[in-house]
Amino acid sequence: MPMYGYGGLGYYRFDPTMFLLIPAILLTLYAQYKVSSTTNRFFNVRANRGYTGEDTARKILDSNGLYNVRIEMVGGRLSDHYDPRSKVLRLSQDVYSGTSITSVAVAAHECGHAIQHAHGYAPLNIRSSLVPVVNFASSMSWILIMIGFFTTRGIFLQIGILLFSASVLFQIVTLPVEFNASSRALTQLTSLGIVDDREVRQSRKVLQAAALTYVAAAVTAILQLLRLLMIANNRDD
Repeated sequence: MPMYGYGGLGYYRFDPTMFLLIPAILLTLYAQYKVSSTTNRFFNVRANRGYTGEDTARKILDSNGLYNVRIEMVGGRLSDHYDPRSKVLRLSQDVYSGTSITSVAVAAHECGHAIQHAHGYAPLNIRSSLVPVVNFASSMSWILIMIGFFTTRGIFLQIGILLFSASVLFQIVTLPVEFNASSRALTQLTSLGIVDDREVRQSRKVLQAAALTYVAAAVTAILQLLRLLMIANNRDD
């Protein structure tokens, strides 16, 4: 937020750049509602062919020659993820043991990431290479930004914004990774006969709702970066 006064100890006034974050906040709230309502709805719809999430994952992985990818059950709700370092696909309990549309769709999506990894999908490789940078940047960027706000040393704010830009890039690169994984998932579900035509449409709804959370995260990061750049420009003026 802009500061006024002397020596970084001035007073505050309303920051009009906050208006930039309103669309991001609204989109984030909608995305959270959408993913919660959609996944809960289809957790209650059983897939006709009776595959569990674990069955689905094993069938997709084996059909793509990924016999060396292990499947593990983890705690948490919708904590599902693929770990490319250890080649382990981790499914939350409701997904691992469930036979619902949500269970099948989420398991297939994570298999999509495993297939991406096996095929050397470029955006996934880029995202993976950014992880250590983003881990450092996320912990340091706001510290430097806040120092820049409360002092007259603009260099801290500039470095903080630069580090924050790495997080923005990560969110942008995540979008094609997630959309592509969902596309691969739907292809696998159809070609392997895990779900029928009606259930493919239902699975798509689950995956689209989940993807909206990544869109919201990217929009939020971009607008926050734009806001920080505007603040830095106003300070320079």
